[in-house]
Amino acid sequence: MWYASRADRLIGMDDLTEPHFLRHPPGLTLGEIAALTGAELQDVTNHSQRMTNVAPIDLAEAGDLTFVDNAKFAKVLTSTRAGAVLISKHFQCLVPSGLDVLLTPEPYKCFVLVARELYPDTLRPSSLFETEGIASGASVHPSAQLASGVTVDPGALIGPRATVGAGTLIGVNTVIGPDVRIGQNCAIGSGSSITNAIVGDRVIIHPGCHIGQDGFGYIMGATGHLKVPQIGIVVIEHDVEIGAGTTVDRGGIRNTVIGEGTKIDNLVQIAHNVVIGRHCIIAGQSGLSGSVTLGDFVVLGARVGIRQHITVGKGARLAARSSVMRDVPAGALWGGFPNAKPLRQFLREVVTLEQLASPITRLPAPSIDKASIVQDTSIPD
Repeated sequence: MWYASRADRLIGMDDLTEPHFLRHPPGLTLGEIAALTGAELQDVTNHSQRMTNVAPIDLAEAGDLTFVDNAKFAKVLTSTRAGAVLISKHFQCLVPSGLDVLLTPEPYKCFVLVARELYPDTLRPSSLFETEGIASGASVHPSAQLASGVTVDPGALIGPRATVGAGTLIGVNTVIGPDVRIGQNCAIGSGSSITNAIVGDRVIIHPGCHIGQDGFGYIMGATGHLKVPQIGIVVIEHDVEIGAGTTVDRGGIRNTVIGEGTKIDNLVQIAHNVVIGRHCIIAGQSGLSGSVTLGDFVVLGARVGIRQHITVGKGARLAARSSVMRDVPAGALWGGFPNAKPLRQFLREVVTLEQLASPITRLPAPSIDKASIVQDTSIPD
């Protein structure tokens, strides 16, 4: 496979011929790929040709399916060794003879559909101990309720009265606190902790997440800071995915809520009382302060920071590193620091500032009549 040969170069291990991290797929025929993706196979006589892997066009080998959706990579078509390519009609004329072609207006999306079919185990955390059922090294409280098909890895702890739905994985050294409810077919990655929370079905929580701990609430004073009790919980709705190392604080006086279908990247901070709508996208290292509200389908670029009590309207998008200090209208495209604003306005301001800061072109010095020069010894205002 392409990544094996690359690992040889990076690690210098001449005997490394096949990685063992993923199960080797049986592959799909071109006919099956066409049926799965809706792509049009140009040479139907090759419908039984089998693709056993997916790879980028410059690293693909025989038996690999690749794709082209960008002119930058189309030039590599003449030298690729791939078995078949997903490509749009726009680049079809560049395909060399001998390379099987599947035409589609969305090559990358079709490529992803095939990759998902070949490597389903990559879509969620799996048992690191290859456990079946409850490992002997796990600690499950007698009052906890685990449905059929639950997997609990060694070192995991499931507390009193917790419930875990059928088909759910609880990873190595994960802690599920008292009374926590986790739905069906979830995957909770290793080293995570979930307390004071209700989790829906098909939720994926990657390793090292911490959910349900108390929020950061204090009344500051001259003699010290008074801690505010955090009496809410965290509610995570169906089909949410949360990246590694992300933290979600429980609510203070209301619940912290993450809406259905929302996808959150690694290392995101979600503070108490935050309400995130359905199908939002939040990129890595973003931070949402207390009582922030995101409407449905909001997109946050990497390292976006939002101050407390801000509302971001439905469908709004915030560029990377935006600092949001006021409410964002629905459907808006904002960006900028220190105060986010409509992105075009921010970019115009950046260009104007650069122009003002650039060196001024020096003009030729004018000729001066030396006789007319009068020495001025006064001090300027």
